[in-house]
Amino acid sequence: MRPVANGRDRRRPRHENLRGGSGQMAFVGRQTVPVSESWPVRIEREGLVLVGDRFSGTGPVAVFLHAGVTDRRSWNQVIGLLGRSVEAVTYDRRGFGQTPASSAPFSHVDDLLVLLDAVADNPAWLVGSSMGGGLALDAALTAPELVAGLVLIAPAVSGGPQFELDSDTAGFDRLLDDAIENKNLEEVNRLETWLWLDGPGQPEGRVGPPVRSLAIEMNEIILRNDVPEDSGTSGLEAWGRIGDIRAPTIVACGDLDIPSLRKRSQELGERLPFGRFVELKGVAHLPQMENPAEVANLVRQAVS
Repeated sequence: MRPVANGRDRRRPRHENLRGGSGQMAFVGRQTVPVSESWPVRIEREGLVLVGDRFSGTGPVAVFLHAGVTDRRSWNQVIGLLGRSVEAVTYDRRGFGQTPASSAPFSHVDDLLVLLDAVADNPAWLVGSSMGGGLALDAALTAPELVAGLVLIAPAVSGGPQFELDSDTAGFDRLLDDAIENKNLEEVNRLETWLWLDGPGQPEGRVGPPVRSLAIEMNEIILRNDVPEDSGTSGLEAWGRIGDIRAPTIVACGDLDIPSLRKRSQELGERLPFGRFVELKGVAHLPQMENPAEVANLVRQAVS
């Protein structure tokens, strides 16, 4: 199995304390920045509760959708830098962060639509990274009336074509196969952090603590929960319906990310009727953690 399937984060049949009212802190490099006053979000679904946060702001509602190797904490730095320019909402999907895995059939799109109904009186912006970006695209096709616009970072695309792996990524593919076969979750986590945070052609540890420590901690939860890669999929094929998405969209991708993901992100930005592509310099698959200021600027430009 490949590290990316249709551009999604690799996953074989494989969280953060809430502090309402007093605000939270996010780190940017070695600095900490205050996050707007926040309170818990709890969305009851079939047999479980989706756990999230809502941050006070004077701008439009923006729901931040995490990647398949992170949880909602990956957005804290970006939200801290946005201040009150948006009313930010984050949540952990099933099997991520503080939300338990689901034993019943479900759809991530349905979960998102229920959350949007609970937190937004008007169409909301969706900001999605990787698998979260794919979820945002599916939601825009399913309920366009609920979506004001999209900011997508190296997004997955349901129904997207398989692509050829470059030699660096293919090397990770082989190493990950061995680690998974040997049930060595610590090695899987190390390799996935190297691939997605540092980039496939970069030295391990290019991105240091505290960002790296958080990335490892988030992915450890996901690996322990052993959530199948295809759980909660929408059944949509967004790749063939890109022209139907009329929401204004920014598609961004780091220049250190997997080459085929960069290529497809650029193509997606060009194919979207109201889309544009932005290349992010010096970052890999998770720029919201590496360079949150640049991602915050993208969001600020989009919603304004």
